[in-house]
Amino acid sequence: MLKASLLPLTLILGLCSAAGAAAKVQQLPGFAANSKEASIAVDINANGQVAAVIEDEDGKQRAVLYDKGLLELGTLGGSDSYTKGINDDGLVVGSAQDGKGHWRAFLVRKGEAMRDLGTLGGGSSYGTAVNAAGQAAGFADTADGYFRAFVLDLEGRMQDLGTLGGNISYAAGINNSGAVVGTAALPDGYRRAFLYRPGQGMTNLGTLGGRSSAATGINDAGLVVGASEMPNRRWHAFLHDGSRMVDLGALIGYGNSYATGINAAGHVVGTILIGEERRSFVYRDGQMLVHQAGKGLYLTNAINDNELVAGATYLSKRYAAATMRSDMVPVVPKGHREFVGMMSMAIGTAVALMLLRRRYRGIALRRY
Repeated sequence: MLKASLLPLTLILGLCSAAGAAAKVQQLPGFAANSKEASIAVDINANGQVAAVIEDEDGKQRAVLYDKGLLELGTLGGSDSYTKGINDDGLVVGSAQDGKGHWRAFLVRKGEAMRDLGTLGGGSSYGTAVNAAGQAAGFADTADGYFRAFVLDLEGRMQDLGTLGGNISYAAGINNSGAVVGTAALPDGYRRAFLYRPGQGMTNLGTLGGRSSAATGINDAGLVVGASEMPNRRWHAFLHDGSRMVDLGALIGYGNSYATGINAAGHVVGTILIGEERRSFVYRDGQMLVHQAGKGLYLTNAINDNELVAGATYLSKRYAAATMRSDMVPVVPKGHREFVGMMSMAIGTAVALMLLRRRYRGIALRRY
């Protein structure tokens, strides 16, 4: 089974609506050749190319690209590698071991060799996202041994994005204007979701009343998604427009939820954890669609602008890379329909009012 390190903040909650398209989860061809291997689709671009990870029975991880067939992306001289993102030009970002066993952030394009992005003075780095201009984001060791969020500038230099007063930070997403989101430590050690804008620095996005939060994705309109601790110590998925957080987890009312991706339309995906049980969700058009394992994606990691969601099913005790339409009809647990309808309307109204308020204040959502 794929290691937990490959599934950062992939657990998010939701309940469903009755509207949607009749569709099925599509397991990606080529990933099922070996029943002893597990696979996860990590990201998907507008052209349907998928960045993915395969893990064999010995735990060895391999970065792969699905583009009408399966392509192994190799390593930087070591044994393992994995992907984290892909842009619309097919440029893949991730991490791979070098000949000394150190993990290094990489960029690679189909048919080309991996490019080692270096570090911030330490021994390792990890790539997490890439935008249309080829700017990568991630986190890397500094000389004093702390991880710091970085962005690769247009000249290919690694820039330390700093922290929120603590020692560490991690970047998780980047949009086409170079705005970066992630998680950074406060002076007291608690961690908060941040938004970094070029020329403006790092902003603390706050929480939903708890001590910590983490941002995982951002679209070109500047909408940010992630998860926040609640006062009761549960975690809820959130949507942030730059001025306030909207609690998406309130649509569910049970378990913990974490958002993992957002597309240009503002549709959000994530995965749910209820004890040991995982479910996936899609939040779109004011409605929360929740899929049970076996009837939808077991894990959801990304959503493209063509409304394809990438993640994994769970078959024969292993993950299998797969996609589904974002409007796929989920199975609605009996007794939840009335509750879901009321909560969907409430959250949808809150989001609409939030966006209208920004427009009439003269600061309508813009591309950062």
